[in-house]
Amino acid sequence: MTTSMQEALRRRAQLTRPDYITYIPSSWDKAAYDWVNEHFLVFDGPDGSLMAVWTQEFIRPGQGNINHTIFSRSEDEGVTWAPPRVIAGPKSVDDPTHMTSWAFPLVSKSGRIYVVYNRHTGIVGWIRFHTGGMGAIYSDDCGVTWSEPQEIAMPRSPYDDPASIIPPEWIVWQKPMRDLSGGYFVGYSHWVNRAVATLKQTKDWTEIESVVEFMRFINVDQNPEPRDLDIRYSPPERALRVPHRMHPLLSISQEPSLVRLPDDRLFCVMRTCSGYMWWSQSADDGETWCSPRPLLHRDFGLPMLNPVASDPIYPLSQPGRYVLFYHNNIGGPAAGGAYDAVPREPVYISLGEFRPGADQPVWFSQPKLFMATEGLAPDGVTRDPRDTKAGSLSMYSSFTNRNGVDVLWYPDSKFFLLGKRITAETLAGLTAPRDLDHEVTK
Repeated sequence: MTTSMQEALRRRAQLTRPDYITYIPSSWDKAAYDWVNEHFLVFDGPDGSLMAVWTQEFIRPGQGNINHTIFSRSEDEGVTWAPPRVIAGPKSVDDPTHMTSWAFPLVSKSGRIYVVYNRHTGIVGWIRFHTGGMGAIYSDDCGVTWSEPQEIAMPRSPYDDPASIIPPEWIVWQKPMRDLSGGYFVGYSHWVNRAVATLKQTKDWTEIESVVEFMRFINVDQNPEPRDLDIRYSPPERALRVPHRMHPLLSISQEPSLVRLPDDRLFCVMRTCSGYMWWSQSADDGETWCSPRPLLHRDFGLPMLNPVASDPIYPLSQPGRYVLFYHNNIGGPAAGGAYDAVPREPVYISLGEFRPGADQPVWFSQPKLFMATEGLAPDGVTRDPRDTKAGSLSMYSSFTNRNGVDVLWYPDSKFFLLGKRITAETLAGLTAPRDLDHEVTK
């Protein structure tokens, strides 16, 4: 890469005003095979460091786009990061290993780090990046060395291929959280196999049927081999379903984001194809959930708009306070896009606060513009901001709370990997409604 290209990329990386830069790819022309970086999960390492795993995409000649799993760590609170390393999936364009995608970490109490991922087998369902079994590796030396990969058996679901030929179609997109019994708990998107889907033919990927389900990792702290991880799945009949805005019998619910409330309930926000976010809650640590409903600013308030795009909610360091990131538009032609997932730029922030006696237990402020790319692709050239990569801010992000410092870790244009502090200045002017008489519109 030329010096001028390096400078252009570094300038462009500053557009969203990050406080931390984890990774800037080597080039924008795809020559270095590191041009897509997403599902950026930063977590606390067992040695006090910050660690990160993410999915990186490159082109394998003759086979198109391929994913693998990347790891890095920081010993200075995210200021500098070690050079990224491939820890699962193909190590190079010539490596025939099947691709790995959407990795997520589990750290045992003794310090073993598991990285679990979707392992493609070469058989494709609706979308090959979603189709695969479950694989995992682990490290007992803080990421210096990693075990050989192992497969983890997944039970067949009524949402999967009834012939058991096509593997499950699923993604975990956020870090698992500790449950009340000491295990790990996480939600996941589960796409319905074409053979049993409500719609057999779709106009685009936003009509592929999906539900939200949950998995619980029981024995991580016993440091088992990955193949022996005890994983309990929520019953399929309890999957969270949300009607598509044009096809009410079709469920589109994906990418659940979970927070724990001060009274130990779980609160879940999901992306949908209704033009706004939906939510559910559980009073028994994720065993059962209420029927999903539109996410409102407060009980009986207005819905919070979002296309088919990630809308993560995260806890702030202060108990009972949360931040929600979303795009504040309904998507589709009405929002200036060709399909329901656009535009994914700019990003807005809302402050949420716990309301224990309310129907919806978290109430949210009006949105505030948080960051924007102004339609600039990573090389600094203006492109169509509706592009899901170039110039977009798809929030495949994560969040850390360390020593009272709250940081959003996010991909810009699925290219740069960056971090941004959430401070009192960030939240200035954001007030969550306190009661039903609170004025929420101006």
